[in-house]
Amino acid sequence: MPRRRVDPVRQEVFHHLYSAWCEEAGVRLQRSAISPNIRERADFSVAVFDRRGALVAQAAHIPVHLGSAGDAVAAVRAELELRPGDVAILNDPYAGGTHLPDVTMVRPVFLPGARSPEWFVVNRAHHADVGGAAPGSMAIAADLHAEGFVVPPVHLRRRGVLQRDLWRLFARNVRGADERLVDLAAQEASLAQLDRRLAAAAAEHGVATLRAVQDQLADHAERAGAAMLRGLPAGTYRAADVLEDDGFGHGPLRLALALTLRGGRATFDWTASSDAAVGGVNANRGIVLAACVYALRCLCPGRLPMNDGVFRLVRLVTRPGSLVDPRSPSPVAGGNVETSQRLVDVVFAALAKAAPERAPAASAGTMSNFSFGGRRADGGEFTSYETIPGGAGATAQRAGQAAIQTHMTNTRNTPIEELEHRAPVRVVALSVRRGSGGAGAQRGGDGMRKVVEALAPLRASFLGERHRTRPPGARGGGAGAPGALCVLRRGRRVRLPAKATFALQPGDRVVIDTPGGGGCGRRR
Repeated sequence: MPRRRVDPVRQEVFHHLYSAWCEEAGVRLQRSAISPNIRERADFSVAVFDRRGALVAQAAHIPVHLGSAGDAVAAVRAELELRPGDVAILNDPYAGGTHLPDVTMVRPVFLPGARSPEWFVVNRAHHADVGGAAPGSMAIAADLHAEGFVVPPVHLRRRGVLQRDLWRLFARNVRGADERLVDLAAQEASLAQLDRRLAAAAAEHGVATLRAVQDQLADHAERAGAAMLRGLPAGTYRAADVLEDDGFGHGPLRLALALTLRGGRATFDWTASSDAAVGGVNANRGIVLAACVYALRCLCPGRLPMNDGVFRLVRLVTRPGSLVDPRSPSPVAGGNVETSQRLVDVVFAALAKAAPERAPAASAGTMSNFSFGGRRADGGEFTSYETIPGGAGATAQRAGQAAIQTHMTNTRNTPIEELEHRAPVRVVALSVRRGSGGAGAQRGGDGMRKVVEALAPLRASFLGERHRTRPPGARGGGAGAPGALCVLRRGRRVRLPAKATFALQPGDRVVIDTPGGGGCGRRR
């Protein structure tokens, strides 16, 4: 049966409509949530998948969330029988999740009279705490269970009815439960908004038209991406880099890529990477896929729709039991935030051998995760989590931006006023680290310095990278400055490792320096 065709103008209109609906749902989530991490930092993502589980559209949110969200849909479809009014929830990294603080919801969209979902709407939000050994649920741990509360794909709602036993179980296993539950309700409201938009579009235009549009958009993305790849020299390009350590003294840990470009397709072979780490820097296959797809998308035309067509270009090869394909219960908290950034560095290093004028120098290469928590005067618990920006890598065309979130993260800064209002801390300094970007014809972006003073006893964690190694430059450009972490205590400066959990007393100050980006090209 010939496929129904939609004219190019209507196709373009629907491309922007789908994206706008995802953005609108994201705004609903952001404005309904109460945690600074979601409301202020926008640490969440929204996407739509079709009846087969293929990506239709997404908002311009967090690459590491969105590139791996298809695994969540697949896990929910495999584990649960879905009916109208159902909502599934999960965070298990070995069943559709990324790391435990990223809580994913999947809602099937049923059209009137249909027996199976026409779409699956998905959001993923980073919660400031999901239990575990340390506030913020981002400390280095030796297994998944110590990182936090693990939720496999289960029903949060059945036929519209909230599963209160699960709600109570979740609340009992996290810090700051009142805040967590409001944020979960905000995620639900976001998906309900997107459900209504899709149902209204189907009623107005007909499901056959929408299916045709979705297929054409995916085919268009695939053709455009394949054309870009065919414009690169065919061959196998190798690159490698390391993670400094896993938080337990094991390292460096090697990430090695053999990238084969041929026939408009790209094969990413990571089998030469190190075995799974003892500490939580392991990245599951969904995260690895997200990093590979993100890097390819950066080389594609800017107006290209981001959908299943781009994923069709990629073949991923990993070795089970490795750093990039761990087995449960290997810990993974840092895989989502730190390893994902180094994966991008390695992919761009390989692509630079095929397209040296298009691939950037390495950016900061870390999200510099800082979390802390304690008890308020009324006895209630609080937690705070944020990532600190660094420097962007330069390209042949322009200098890298300073103090910016790069690559697999796309979040905002936590406003000083919000942080000081919500927690007993004072932000002493927040500034650009002038001169920390790598030298070159185009300079790398500078990193940041953040100094936070504790006003009450706190338990804090930091999870970072590039404190012993420097983000490399490209085409002869200089490396960016490494990051650093220290505590100022009673006039003494105590240097801490890049992965640490530590106590803070009133008057102690945490000083976080984030890495600069690499420069590009030699100075003339």
